[in-house]
Amino acid sequence: MLARVALAAIIASALVAEGRPVAAASVAHTRVVSADPIDSTPHVLDGIVNAIAVVGHTAVVGGAFSEVADAARTTVLPRHNLFAFDLRTGGILPDFAPVVTGTVYGLAAGDRGTVYVGGEFYGVNGTRSRALTKLRLSDGAVVPEFRPRLVGGSVTALARQGGKLYVGGDFVGPREALARLDATTGAADPGFAITPGAPLTSAVKVYSLAVSRGRLAVDGTFTTLDGHSRPQLGLIDISGPVAKVAPWRTAAYARKCASAFPSYVRGLDFAPDGSYFAVVTTGGAQGGMCDTTARFETYAKGSNIRPTWVNATGGDSLYAVAVTGTAVYVGGHQRWLDNPRGRDSAGPGAVSRPGIGAIHPRTGKALSWNPTRERGIGVKAFSAHPGGLLVGSDTTRLGREYHARIGMFPLP
Repeated sequence: MLARVALAAIIASALVAEGRPVAAASVAHTRVVSADPIDSTPHVLDGIVNAIAVVGHTAVVGGAFSEVADAARTTVLPRHNLFAFDLRTGGILPDFAPVVTGTVYGLAAGDRGTVYVGGEFYGVNGTRSRALTKLRLSDGAVVPEFRPRLVGGSVTALARQGGKLYVGGDFVGPREALARLDATTGAADPGFAITPGAPLTSAVKVYSLAVSRGRLAVDGTFTTLDGHSRPQLGLIDISGPVAKVAPWRTAAYARKCASAFPSYVRGLDFAPDGSYFAVVTTGGAQGGMCDTTARFETYAKGSNIRPTWVNATGGDSLYAVAVTGTAVYVGGHQRWLDNPRGRDSAGPGAVSRPGIGAIHPRTGKALSWNPTRERGIGVKAFSAHPGGLLVGSDTTRLGREYHARIGMFPLP
């Protein structure tokens, strides 16, 4: 285990100034993170962690939980689905204790010590706040200038770029399932009118968003974007004042998986330079693109772009992915990687990677990094930052140590 002094040195030398947002897609690592988690992260004592955002030296953690504890488990604090801690010391922020009346699914860093919070909730700190809010880290108070007017449904994904906040979920207004808001006021941007449609389920739902330079990647239950065929995955050109569907299409996710998974694309993340992105799926042991990680080139053009590589688990779901340039980190409740011929079994060449693993960005083969994780439902959140990789899940064992639902692998 890494001592707190060592962690403080890592974070102090790597992180940007306090209050400046760190975007996952902009963080490049020069090497693979350590397989030994640091020992100063706090613990989430119940429920599940769904989202993590890094704001300066602070990690904000959201999900469905009611209690957290310090690293030594000597102090237990009530926290209503959201809390924050200092990355340098692991200390839980005592004054950031907002009462969020429902599950948090998405977080994004804001300016000047703030964080955007999305989920399935109807109130924050005793006041009405539906599905999306902005909070101050100093005291957990709602930022009153940010007034989004979401109608119906929940927020499942957030991605911020400068003065714009991209929001995904199953809401119906101000746009259906996907919107771009002013990051300061929360007003809907009239230059963004992309509509996901023809869903594989009863309603359109966006599961994941990632933004890099002039592209927004989006996945969900849809099969069209503005009427263009985009089965479960698409890219949107956001380089100009008016967003438009990019001339990029793959049929990779048009094939059906198990009947229990009518849609199965779950997570995506851009490389730090934006030149490619990785996608993870669930789906059941059906072969094809079910239960896989795939790399796609961002600026390829065509009506059926094929993945650069595919790495299969052989029948176990993946939910989260983080790309750092040196590795593609994947998490779920998988038992194996490199397992294209496995059908809920270890096929030829399969390597054991329980609950968490890393893939070489160029070859698409599993790296030797293998800290292991108690599998449970799975990893639901990664956050790569200059000091390492944060991991959020529903289980208590990470890297063969006790790290309840939140942990961090530092850069060596």
